[in-house]
Amino acid sequence: MNGAHAVARTLLNSGVEVCFANPGTSELHFVAALDDEPALRAVPCLFEGVATGAADGYGRMTGRPAAALLHLGPGLSNGLANLHNARRAGTPVVNLVGDHATFHKKYDAPLESDVDALARTVSGWVRRCDDAVGVGTDVAEAVAAATGAPGRVATVLLPADVSWSDGARPAPPVAARPPTAVPEQTVAAVVAALRTGEPAALLLGGAATREPALSIAGRIAAATGARLLCETFPARLERGAGLPAVERLGYLAEGAMAQLGGVQHLVLVGARAPVSFFAHPTLPGLLAPDSCRIHTLATTADDIPAALSDLADTVAADAAAVLQAAVRPPLPTGALTAETAAAVVGALLPDGTIVVDEANTSGLWLPGATAGAPRHDWLTLTGGAIGQGLPLAAGAALACPDRPVLCLEADGSAMYTISALWTHAREGLDITTVIFANGSYAILDMESRRLGMPADGSAHHDLLDLTRPGLDFVALARGMGVPASRATTAENFTARLRQAFAEPGPHLVEAVVPALF
Repeated sequence: MNGAHAVARTLLNSGVEVCFANPGTSELHFVAALDDEPALRAVPCLFEGVATGAADGYGRMTGRPAAALLHLGPGLSNGLANLHNARRAGTPVVNLVGDHATFHKKYDAPLESDVDALARTVSGWVRRCDDAVGVGTDVAEAVAAATGAPGRVATVLLPADVSWSDGARPAPPVAARPPTAVPEQTVAAVVAALRTGEPAALLLGGAATREPALSIAGRIAAATGARLLCETFPARLERGAGLPAVERLGYLAEGAMAQLGGVQHLVLVGARAPVSFFAHPTLPGLLAPDSCRIHTLATTADDIPAALSDLADTVAADAAAVLQAAVRPPLPTGALTAETAAAVVGALLPDGTIVVDEANTSGLWLPGATAGAPRHDWLTLTGGAIGQGLPLAAGAALACPDRPVLCLEADGSAMYTISALWTHAREGLDITTVIFANGSYAILDMESRRLGMPADGSAHHDLLDLTRPGLDFVALARGMGVPASRATTAENFTARLRQAFAEPGPHLVEAVVPALF
């Protein structure tokens, strides 16, 4: 058995069932090995950032890693932005990065680079395979590293001669690191804080934004009067009717500071202490009030459900969480705006939908409009690196083929990874994509105004304008095999979205909306 075959068999032994791939010459022996392992599904992607983003979406929905097959240092570089998002999400991902044969690296061939250094920028675990004999063990340990708490990106650097050389054998699975139990004294300290009678809030992240931890946190909030908040960009938030309502922390520092105003005890549960997305000349970087004490109940490496359960046993033994009521907005009529589009989404959202949100400024009304919709999952832009939405949707759809996926995508962000639509079509994925077409990078207009910078200069307009020429997303989608239509009124959008939800397979609706700024 050669190294490539041992890699493929070890991935399967370790529970990896999908490989999102953009291979090159150095990876062809692994491609050949896939023919002998049909249970390892190979999904072609036209750009490496699609492969890595799809692996992120798959891992967020399953808790298990997919593999991303990438071509040397430049191929890994093309996938770094969405690996950054996966790292911030705590998603298990296994990268297989081909490299030049060990004896060829000394020649500094055109694609030679310091791929080890590139991998370390986004990976929690990196290993270069030295020979075919040990490659199975290397891959098994990579899967364990990715899957252990907290989830992380694990990267295997696979020289071409390791792939083609004989003497390899597949390895059995390696046990992943389990979550750490939270000490009793840590729980006791949080109990004391919540019993002071001073204003408190729980800030949720990681597993705390999903069941069963979410409902336990809701019980604690109901019993103690603590506010229930979650990170601005949670990796996966379960929400909708019948679940505790969780308020996301605002993106803008001013809004987040208002939400946290007066809070004297902030309890972190799988979340980091809240900081502003960017520095501002007149605003603090740490968003909690100066008088607020920050307590960490559990990190993403800890057993979050168990820690919350221990806390609830003391402070909320008989309490019931306040659950979100089932309510939908009425279908709007007239002009199509970001606000009326959000109302249409909230009115029509199917039960069990996985929502991928990269709507940016066009998404301001979406959380409110969908709060009382049937239960659904909400995946967000954890690392702030745009171009995530379309790939993330592909991975989520492959992870959960029995659930509809709705990708809410800003026009500028969509263009970063627009080729993901081809993967949607090729794999027949049940993804409805809504492009909010406002013809601008509106978020940068907003940030310019916040910084007091002039927004009427020609350079400012030229760099943020997307209308010269305009982007035709209907034509782009159809060119990659995705049925597409355009909506310019609320009634149009209702009809187009209803049809897309009713029909299986991928669809795209271009919603033409005005920019907010």
